Amino acid sequence: MTGFINIYKEKGVGSTFVVNRIKRLTKTSAGHMGTLDPLASGVLPVAIGNAARLFDYFLRKEKTYLARFRFGITTDTLDEEGEKISGGRVPGEAEINAALPAFFGEIEQVPPKYSAVSVGGRRGYELARAGADFNLQAKKVRILSFECTGQTAPDEYAFEIVCGGGTYIRSLARDLAVALGTQGYMSALERTASGVFTKEGAVTLNELTPENIAEKYFFHMYQLQIPSFYFDPHTHPDTARAKDHFAQAYIRSLSRRSEPLCNPTSPTCVRPLLAVKF
Repeated sequence: MTGFINIYKEKGVGSTFVVNRIKRLTKTSAGHMGTLDPLASGVLPVAIGNAARLFDYFLRKEKTYLARFRFGITTDTLDEEGEKISGGRVPGEAEINAALPAFFGEIEQVPPKYSAVSVGGRRGYELARAGADFNLQAKKVRILSFECTGQTAPDEYAFEIVCGGGTYIRSLARDLAVALGTQGYMSALERTASGVFTKEGAVTLNELTPENIAEKYFFHMYQLQIPSFYFDPHTHPDTARAKDHFAQAYIRSLSRRSEPLCNPTSPTCVRPLLAVKF
């Protein structure tokens, strides 16, 4: 069994819990293709069997989020779970819209201290809970779209964000608030798309059974389509390396062998891959 299941993770459930349930249902190894915090809901693609070998490739995909940010208040975790700290003003929608373009494109972002980022062999959230004093290094993330879609409460606004992998929406809430001269945190989050996997095509854990998971909700890697534009050197300068890496991983995952079945740069080997979309 090699392929994917597009799970809609509900709020309050951890990504690891989802993966463990899928393992029990399929009696096969599995892994998610990008974690989702317990307080968030939304699309969580799970790779079954050797499809997990494509994890590095999936890190390149774009993700779409619907988020809500509160202003004039923050928390130590930058979400609803943390201790609330009041202070600052609530900006107007026009001010927010004027500030958003500064976040478009490739930006430097410092992850939240309450995150899974490793610091000296320990997770950031472990150090934060222990009261340790530490700093996290900024990293580059890619923001393709950042739009305020309206006010949802006197101190809260809704946003739609399209970004690359590794982006922390909690950090966006914090940094946008700072740019507006106030404080803020992420009060709600839903992931509506992760690459080709969308909310409309997702299934909840409660809908899955050992009987229907293979016939109704599981789809094989042959059913995926890889866009030829991904291998365009103008949009992806590392075309040759990416093409070779993915072709090798794809062939190994289908063959269940440790070596490729053919030369991934040859037309006969790579051509089937060019019909797939992520």
